[in-house]
Amino acid sequence: MPVVFRHGAFRIFFYSNEGTPREPLHVHVRRGKEEAKLWIDPDVAIAESSGFNAKTLGEIVQLVSGRRDEIERAWHDYFGG
Repeated sequence: MPVVFRHGAFRIFFYSNEGTPREPLHVHVRRGKEEAKLWIDPDVAIAESSGFNAKTLGEIVQLVSGRRDEIERAWHDYFGG
């Protein structure tokens, strides 16, 4: 599970096996038992969530949007392409 970055209690990461064929660019965000999956392209958007409330999901979208370039680089560095 490559961790892209941490922000407070949030861990932003992707799984080393993101499906076959690989799913499009996205990240997972975990805090304790709460987890969300966010698509990165074309726009940052919640794909699914378990445990986070709407306010926290909004904060997560802003956090991920602000570090989108870093996430994209980490994804391409890890998976290639």
